[in-house]
Amino acid sequence: MARVDTAWLRMDTEANLMLIVGMWRLFPGITLQALRDRIEQRLLKYRRFRQKVVEDAMGASWVIDPDFDIARHVRAETLRPRRGQSPMQALQARIAELATTPLDPAHPLWEMRLVEHFDGGSVLIARIHHCIADGIALITVMLSLTDGGTLPKLREPRPDDERDWLTDAVLKPLTDVTVKAIGLTGQGMAKSMEMMAHPGMPLQGSIDLARMGVQVVSDAAAIALMSDDSPTRLKGTPGPSKRVAWGEPVPLDEVKAIGKALGCSVNDVVLACAAGAIGDYLRAHGEDPTGKEIRAMVPVNLRPMAEAHQLGNRFGLVPLVLPIGIANPIERVFAVRARMAELKGSYQPLLAFAVLAMAGLLIKPVQHTLLNYFARKATAVMTNVPGPREPLKFCGSTLEQVMFWVPQSGDIGMGLSILSYGGGVQFGLITDAKLCPDPQTITAKFRQEFESLLMVTLMLPWGEG
Repeated sequence: MARVDTAWLRMDTEANLMLIVGMWRLFPGITLQALRDRIEQRLLKYRRFRQKVVEDAMGASWVIDPDFDIARHVRAETLRPRRGQSPMQALQARIAELATTPLDPAHPLWEMRLVEHFDGGSVLIARIHHCIADGIALITVMLSLTDGGTLPKLREPRPDDERDWLTDAVLKPLTDVTVKAIGLTGQGMAKSMEMMAHPGMPLQGSIDLARMGVQVVSDAAAIALMSDDSPTRLKGTPGPSKRVAWGEPVPLDEVKAIGKALGCSVNDVVLACAAGAIGDYLRAHGEDPTGKEIRAMVPVNLRPMAEAHQLGNRFGLVPLVLPIGIANPIERVFAVRARMAELKGSYQPLLAFAVLAMAGLLIKPVQHTLLNYFARKATAVMTNVPGPREPLKFCGSTLEQVMFWVPQSGDIGMGLSILSYGGGVQFGLITDAKLCPDPQTITAKFRQEFESLLMVTLMLPWGEG
């Protein structure tokens, strides 16, 4: 197992398991046998999903599970609503419970559970340990499972496939795709990375390399000297119980229209709405967020999409400040845009990931200390994933709704998930039951914030630049 994947394997704590949890809602419903047939035909073509983890003093290894049984990994799930609980509330409670239930380490670290009959359709709940792959890789895997989806050209792994990616990322030049992925749009910085592999380049390259060195030192200092974000009721030591929530999608075309009108990106608009929803939640609970900012650790893809099928983890982390204390929706969008602009050209994704990777390889007490350094600086983990614009089919049924929840490391107690799919943008939350027992309130406020921003944008003067 690559060192970075080993790090994620060892980051599990009692409060935060490193599980990526996803949900598909399918109409009409499908059968358990149809699901198992599709998994055998498609998912098990990926060698990793037939392998278990074997740990020793030197690290961890992927080993084919001789006792692999698809019935163990793909099973039926029955919801049992408590008195006064709706089927949707029962589904949310069950997903939250599964997010805190460890997978069996004696077998491959994934499973799928099918609620065959739910509101006229079926619900598929997937749990995959982060050591298997990151979100971008898992999107490629999941798309290959859908009707018409194609498997990549999979081959038997070569000995050098499990090289330490972190070393490769630091010592080798970033590809053009990687440069774009982390926003390094300047030709000078891309050229500087190239210099690391070609030190014989002309003097101008040396100047670029020196500039890059200054940037790396500056970003390292920014991480080391990062101040704690604002204290709120959402920060604290999480317990072993979680809550999950998700809202109805907002139209992607409307999000794009707002962004175009304000000269901002889709991400700026969505993140501003998320910040506003959190600020409104705090106000509703008697806490004034005026002047406060919270920090979210945002995963940033560092792999070319053509290599996503290789699985594993190849992403960095960047700390993004969310201005929850700004009530004016337009002002909040511009504040988010400014924060995003500050991160362009930064090496913080690589540097922060290096710290987390090292933490996962150290003894537990030291690991916990390092992870909680970031926990003190951040309130949430946030990820924003683009999906297909058109609804997909799975086993002949329409995949009408997709949602996923990200794990939180250390003592971080909130995970925010933003997903675009089928022409809509959806907002989901997973929170610690003690710190935020009612995340559905925040997802509802996300929709309200979006509608407020849309209304105010339409009221602005048009055609005046």
